Amino acid sequence: MRYFTGTDYPGAPGRASRARRDNAPIARAAASTPSDAMTFLVLGLLLFLGVHSVRIVAEPWRQQTLARIGPGAWKGLYSLASAVGLGLIIWGYGQARAEPVMLWTPQLWARHLGFVLTLVSFVLLAAAYVPGNHLKAAVKHPMVLGVKVWALAHLLANHTLADAVLFGSFLVWAVLDFRAARQRDRAEGTVYPAGRVVPTVITVVAGVIAWAVFAMALHRVLIGVSVMGR
Repeated sequence: MRYFTGTDYPGAPGRASRARRDNAPIARAAASTPSDAMTFLVLGLLLFLGVHSVRIVAEPWRQQTLARIGPGAWKGLYSLASAVGLGLIIWGYGQARAEPVMLWTPQLWARHLGFVLTLVSFVLLAAAYVPGNHLKAAVKHPMVLGVKVWALAHLLANHTLADAVLFGSFLVWAVLDFRAARQRDRAEGTVYPAGRVVPTVITVVAGVIAWAVFAMALHRVLIGVSVMGR
């Protein structure tokens, strides 16, 4: 049998005081988690969107660097920076969702509108990969436009600080990138082939199927949130 003396027995004032001191670093670390999460989210956005903004703000430098180090090295560095930035975004956003900072009251109509807009974004994403469709012939850069619509949809449907930072950043980037891409097209005289009916139908069907699969199953599995309310 053990005998407790002085401040050794459980519940003694001295022991409790030491316990509080010993646990203070843990409490401070836990308290700093939300700000740390936002820091990682912002760093990830700066890295990921910064890499994807080179053509917007520094196209001559990009061309010079490509010529100096070669396409292979450029793609390798580009992919590595993108992967690190995306990882920071995923981790930071996931941690920030654990203790959300609410900015406004979510509205049901905004969620419904966001639901429809994500369908449009998936169709635009499919248009970037199916050659000869009318959507690509019309908008020229359907993937960037799809990101713009996707970001707007999620800004409407969500209401926390992390959502505003994440999706607001992607929306601003997509607006600037789409404008820069159209300006390059005009400067270079780029002509896109006319669209055809069959590829356009394939584009729409593929986009709708991908949207349905993601909305009904993958969004909950990958993101942890069911958009179908189940």
